[in-house]
Amino acid sequence: MLKHFWGSLLFAVVCLALGGWYGWTLYGTIDGMLGILWICAVLAVLEVSLSFDNAAVNASILKDMTPKWQQRFLTWGIAIAVFGMRIVFPLVIVMVAAGIGPVDAVDLALSKPAEYQRIVSDAHIGLMGFGGAFLGMVGLKFFFDSEKELNWIHIIERPLAKVANIEAISIGLVLLGTWATSTMLSDADALVFITAAIGGLLVYLVVEIVNHLLEPPTPTNGDVAKAGFGAFLYLEVLDASFSFDGVIGAFALTNNLIIIAIGLGIGAMFVRSMTIFLVRQGTMSEYRYLEHGAFYAILALAVIMYINTFAHIPEVITGLIGAVLIGLAFWASVRANRAEAAREAGQASA
Repeated sequence: MLKHFWGSLLFAVVCLALGGWYGWTLYGTIDGMLGILWICAVLAVLEVSLSFDNAAVNASILKDMTPKWQQRFLTWGIAIAVFGMRIVFPLVIVMVAAGIGPVDAVDLALSKPAEYQRIVSDAHIGLMGFGGAFLGMVGLKFFFDSEKELNWIHIIERPLAKVANIEAISIGLVLLGTWATSTMLSDADALVFITAAIGGLLVYLVVEIVNHLLEPPTPTNGDVAKAGFGAFLYLEVLDASFSFDGVIGAFALTNNLIIIAIGLGIGAMFVRSMTIFLVRQGTMSEYRYLEHGAFYAILALAVIMYINTFAHIPEVITGLIGAVLIGLAFWASVRANRAEAAREAGQASA
């Protein structure tokens, strides 16, 4: 198991050393340096707790990809996740919101962190709308599937599968949830939220169209590469949606861009390692309900994102809900495997 995590452990040591050096340059004291290291460590734990369900979903998609595209996602994808979403993305928010260039955005982040935090926090409602709508569609697609044969919570999943052939039912539910949430907001915030949610919905549909176009029924070698690119694109947008909560939540601890990047970067690397472990060990196939738990966690996160627009839910609660759902799915899988083994043993003895 450790072989899947040694790279992340090494990355964490290097990042914490960088954080310690940065803390020393800022404060020039041991206490100041330890304070920065503590924040980096807490941010890393926050990112892992919020993204465990992300790792499970990534693994469920990656297991069906070719080894080459798996490796590309686990290398290029983590670069995009760490550098793009934890450093560049908050800067882009500031650039758009404040109407300034990239150099000024970096200067604002480093020299006026309080103003930088205010601008990013003001974009909170739009980010929650976009991410909640996208993740909601991802989760609903899994359960509204008429061909889905394996159910975990039958009382919920069987009825959903029976109505899965109704056109655009998932879109209707997301739009209904968007409208209901908007009624809890002021007119200005409601407009921002609805616009962002529709944007998330449209991005999901565009990604689905791209996947459909790049995944022909009888693939050749070239078509396999196209299909791999489509899945890669889907996973990147999914990763981005998962990261919104972590980026926004990080500002509860610090408004320093460098500290946020170090802490969340460490967490993102461990999420990558968890994804590799789940894929290489065949965990998603061995534990039959684990994928169900991950998609329940996705739906829970989508709902939490919507609620967070008018009532703050602590990040620890968000991470705990996902962990509990996946833990319950894992335990249900273990029990099902034991029951199946006992039946097979009984048939063999008979």
